[in-house]
Amino acid sequence: MSETTAFTALNYIGGQWQPALTGKLDASLNPADKGEVVGYLQSSDQADVDLAVQAAKNARMAWRKLAGSARGDFLYKAANIVEQHINEIAETMTREMGKTFAEAKGETARGVAILRYYAGEGMRKVGDVIPSTDSEAMMFTTRVPLGVVAVVTPWNFPVAIPIWKMAPALIYGNTVVLKPASETALTAAKVIQCFHEAGFPSGVVNMVTGKGSVIGPALTEHPDVNGITFTGSNTVGKGIAAGAIARGAKYQLEMGGKNPVIVAADADLDLAVEATISGGLRSTGQKCTATSRVIVQSEIYEPFVTKLLARVKQLQIGDGMSPHTWMGPCASENQYNNVLSYIRQGVEEGAVLLYGGGKPKGLDNGYYVEPTIFAQVTSKMTIAQEEIFGPVLALIKVDSLEEAIEAANDVEFGLSASIFTQNIGHMLSFISEMDAGLVRINAESAGVELQAPFGGMKQSSSHSREQGQAAIEFYTSIKTVFVKA
Repeated sequence: MSETTAFTALNYIGGQWQPALTGKLDASLNPADKGEVVGYLQSSDQADVDLAVQAAKNARMAWRKLAGSARGDFLYKAANIVEQHINEIAETMTREMGKTFAEAKGETARGVAILRYYAGEGMRKVGDVIPSTDSEAMMFTTRVPLGVVAVVTPWNFPVAIPIWKMAPALIYGNTVVLKPASETALTAAKVIQCFHEAGFPSGVVNMVTGKGSVIGPALTEHPDVNGITFTGSNTVGKGIAAGAIARGAKYQLEMGGKNPVIVAADADLDLAVEATISGGLRSTGQKCTATSRVIVQSEIYEPFVTKLLARVKQLQIGDGMSPHTWMGPCASENQYNNVLSYIRQGVEEGAVLLYGGGKPKGLDNGYYVEPTIFAQVTSKMTIAQEEIFGPVLALIKVDSLEEAIEAANDVEFGLSASIFTQNIGHMLSFISEMDAGLVRINAESAGVELQAPFGGMKQSSSHSREQGQAAIEFYTSIKTVFVKA
């Protein structure tokens, strides 16, 4: 294995970089070239978590007492430093999890914007005055931080998601312990280094890496962790919820999606095709908001499919560091095998494979899967019900908008959905009847602006919202104050 540019990411605890107490390391491999070791991460355990949580606990009161504007100054500094290192962070992300360098750079730039947005939130109001029935009294609300917040993040957005969780946690007065996904821990370390250079006080920001099966429960069950925010699978999320409930800790979960696009009979087909491909196949389909099901009215089904296939055949697949690459590999061997398993299951259950379904020719050294399109998919098939998290589109033909919305809602998830139509009545029906936390009109299902609330319905979420001003609801508690002269 090549190790020419490999580096070792240490844990970050109490303002210091330090090795795990176990002394063990795990390798991070490049999914575009599985023979390349990108670097090593700490294989930590409960003892390392205890140190990080204690550091966060020790720092919480001093950080909480800082004015919001002062906490915001630290976020502004971090944003500027991340921006200065944008190419380095983006390259690490591409080499570690496979998305194209252009996407990685765009994601890192989004992290910068999120930091600056929440830095400004330090100057916003945190309560309301409420009339009291006592004429000699004043009653008002204020908000107080939770304390120590555990931040558990996935590998698909290794810069944006940690930052959109840490930034609001920090601006509202919490200290944090980040547990990044092992597949992208090196990228996380690059981000935390920027926080270190920004001069955050010791213990305010901490990071521990290691296996999720070890670090996750250690954080969830820790008596000094006051809140847990998590993005990832439903199975893990439900385990976190159970552990948090058992000891009365606050929790926030963002989990799976099986996001539909409805293409109505009056849709702009060229727009719908481009948005379907971008929403479903960009980032190799590894987005929680990625388009997975394409529900098309029968009147325009054939021309839509013809345009879709023609466009998909033009996509360039390869190493994300190549400027010619449009779609990179799956992020890991496990993800690669999982996607291929779903493709086989789709064929076995009777879906018609129109395109793709295997490994692209000449790319045997990485975890590449062809863009895959299935036709004659029914809502009862596994590929129409379960989250695949890969470059797979399932086409479902319907005869009416009512049937389309019914099919779109016929899953246990409810994260995002979009429709392509020029009919205002169809738009309004879709907005009203679609069971999803994010609905988009004439735009791809993937994507949400950082200043807007983000979260899902049904099994996609714990029903709280991230990002925008809505984030304050999770990271703080309301305190009602009654003052009598």
